[in-house]
Amino acid sequence: MKYKECLDYIRSDYYRIIGKRDVGVFRMWTSTFLDRGFHFLFWLRLSNCNNLLLGGVSRFIYQVIGCMFHISVHRQTKIGYGLRIVHNGPIVINVSTIIGDNVDIYQNTTIGSMFLKAAQIGNNVYIGPSVCIVEDVKIGDGVTIGAGSVIVKDVEAGTTVAGNPAKVISHKKPGRLIWKRWNREWNKYNKE
Repeated sequence: MKYKECLDYIRSDYYRIIGKRDVGVFRMWTSTFLDRGFHFLFWLRLSNCNNLLLGGVSRFIYQVIGCMFHISVHRQTKIGYGLRIVHNGPIVINVSTIIGDNVDIYQNTTIGSMFLKAAQIGNNVYIGPSVCIVEDVKIGDGVTIGAGSVIVKDVEAGTTVAGNPAKVISHKKPGRLIWKRWNREWNKYNKE
C-alpha cells in the first residue's frame, strides 16, 4: 500500500491511545515513546508500505521490535483501523486472522490456528488478558471477552463472554470497554 495509506492506519492506532487525530509522524512516535504496543504497530504498518527503502527498513525494525517485546503478528495479517495492543506481549496472532476496527488486545493473548483458518474478529471488540481464541471462529461486533477465556465457538455480536470454554455472561452495553473509537470518515488518504 502507499505511504499515505499507511499513515491513516498509524493515525488511527495513535488516536486510540492519545485521542488526537491530526499529529505528525515524528510527534506520534516520540509522544508514545513508552508505549511498546504502539511502537510495534507503527513499524508493522510501515512494513506494508510499497516504497522499497521505507518498507524494507520497516520490515527489519518491526521484526526486531517484535522479538524484543514478544509480539508475533505477521505483516500480512488483515488488521483494521485503530488496533490497540495494551501492556505489550507476549501476543501471538496467526497470519490468517482478520481483525476489524477499534480492537483492544491485552497481554498473553493467542489467536491461533493449525490449518491457517483463524478467527474473524469484528469491530469494537475487547479481548482481555490471557485469552486464547482457537481456530475458525467468528467474533461479532461489540463483543467483550473476559480475562482467561478460551474461545472455541462463534460469539454473537454484543455479548460479554468469559470462562474456559467461554460462555455468555451478559448482553448489556456492547463494546462498552472500547474508548476513543476511530471513524473511517476521518481518513485523509484511504477513502474506502
